[in-house]
Amino acid sequence: MGFFTILLSSILVNNFVMSRFLGICPFLGVSKQVETALGMGTAVTFVMAIASAATYVVQVSILDKFGLGYMQTIVFILIIAALVQLVELFIKKASPTLYQALGVYLPLITTNCAVLGIAILNIQMELSLLESVVHAVGAAIGFTLAIVLFAGIRERLALADVPESFQGFPVALITAGLMSIAFLGFTGLV
Repeated sequence: MGFFTILLSSILVNNFVMSRFLGICPFLGVSKQVETALGMGTAVTFVMAIASAATYVVQVSILDKFGLGYMQTIVFILIIAALVQLVELFIKKASPTLYQALGVYLPLITTNCAVLGIAILNIQMELSLLESVVHAVGAAIGFTLAIVLFAGIRERLALADVPESFQGFPVALITAGLMSIAFLGFTGLV
């Protein structure tokens, strides 16, 4: 499988949020403003790319070598948690406004199942180191695309005349469902 195929597939066809329903917590929680959603997407992209490379190296050089495959999930969570702390410190120093806007959702990247899911899927799909990083970057771009599109729609819905019973989360969930159906249109593209 070529790098472009892996990248395009992970962005559109196998979008983690729209087709696998991974990363739903930040998708719903940090999608009220486009700017905040873009910041979350950037942070997730950095964490996914670095975590995929780090988990691949740890899997091949330590877990497989010493027969410790049963420790995979715990080790991967520890690696992701350490990377999230690094990103949190960087954002707090570089952009305090974005740090406050992301709030509690920034540390929750640690428990974002999309980050752990991509690390485990890379190993299960037997991708090489470079393929794993491309797959992770594509998945993160797909996550960012989905969350920014959703934030744009939610900003417009905040100004729209929505019936009272649909205001808030009900219309957001209906919108997410319609977006998921729209992403099904990419099936067969790659």
